[in-house]
Amino acid sequence: MSLPDNPTPLANHLLVALPSLAESGFARSVALVCQHDEDGALGIVVNRASEYTVGEVLSQMGFDGGSDSLRAQIVLNGGPVHRERGFVIHDGGTRWESTLAISDDLYLTTSREILEAMSRGEGPDHAVIALGCAGWGAGQLEHELGADNSWLTVPVEPDLLFETPLEDRWQAAAGRIGVDLSRITDYSGHA
Repeated sequence: MSLPDNPTPLANHLLVALPSLAESGFARSVALVCQHDEDGALGIVVNRASEYTVGEVLSQMGFDGGSDSLRAQIVLNGGPVHRERGFVIHDGGTRWESTLAISDDLYLTTSREILEAMSRGEGPDHAVIALGCAGWGAGQLEHELGADNSWLTVPVEPDLLFETPLEDRWQAAAGRIGVDLSRITDYSGHA
């Protein structure tokens, strides 16, 4: 997968699933939009745990180093597309291959080189690893945001990605713009 070099309109925003998505695979999800252009969008769900730890992933790749805290970190279920691929959301610049700058201080890397660096203790200061991603075709995300009223958009703050517990991210992300999701109905309509 080739990653574009420039951030795009909704990049560096979180999509927070509204209760109207309760019956979908994105119920109560928070997705970081990494790339968005006229061809569609790429995002990583950042609040769903997979059954793997970073230590298990590193071991499967032949990397046996890494701190105990890194090895114990939960790998995220990043979405239903490319579930066999690893995606690393991190700070620390673009010194690794296959890195997309989402913002001036947030990056997405897909190369195994960053995982090897992490196992040697030379990786970024903050990182989350996901297997899989979410994808939207041309115009699909815009439709879900407009006509379907399926998502809130929230500017990214790195502490939400790197410090907030997974189970708190849905409500915490919406709270960043003053929305209490427990007060929103699970249906939408148009007048």
